[in-house]
Amino acid sequence: MMMTLNAIFVLVILINLFVLGAGRMKALIHAAALQGILLGLLPPLVLREAQFVPLFMALMTVVLKGVVIPNMLLKALRDAHVKREVEPIIGFMPCILLGAAATGAALVLAGRITPSASPLGLLVIPTSISMLFTGFLLLTTRVKALTQTIGFLLLENGIFVFGLLLLGAIPSLVELGVLLDLFVGIFVISIIMHHINREFASLDTRRLSSLKG
Repeated sequence: MMMTLNAIFVLVILINLFVLGAGRMKALIHAAALQGILLGLLPPLVLREAQFVPLFMALMTVVLKGVVIPNMLLKALRDAHVKREVEPIIGFMPCILLGAAATGAALVLAGRITPSASPLGLLVIPTSISMLFTGFLLLTTRVKALTQTIGFLLLENGIFVFGLLLLGAIPSLVELGVLLDLFVGIFVISIIMHHINREFASLDTRRLSSLKG
């Protein structure tokens, strides 16, 4: 069981590094969808019991993060006719190096900050920090609204993984509430992206500065 969990965490971290170095929008969306599906496998593995709420939570995670939200983003991508993030504030390679450094630092500290009784092992907090940092980098170093939306999604993924540490202590319905909030947030952001694209024929958020005054 622990080997399966560690394998999922390693794949999630590799996806984070891929996202930081990818410029093609469709590849970013597919990577986020794959990460969502992998995260959906975690709740039943953590509790190791066929309880209804963890299974339902896993299903909702896979459906929302792996299917519904990626399809919404792909539709926004088609409507905007955008293929690449061509002008990041920080280059792709520096972002990969920053992400790798943050993940490495979290791995070094994992033994000190991970609860000894955690069924998730030592990789859970480094994985969470990696996703949080990746989402933060996408939000702050990318100029396309669609890429920033994926950053928001990865931020929530990091919170989701960290919340698994408390899965046995708090109701799983809290996590389901977070998923619902995420879905609503992505839905609203998709509408905003549609209006940005209609107004400026671009998803470049720097264009919004022209609305001043």
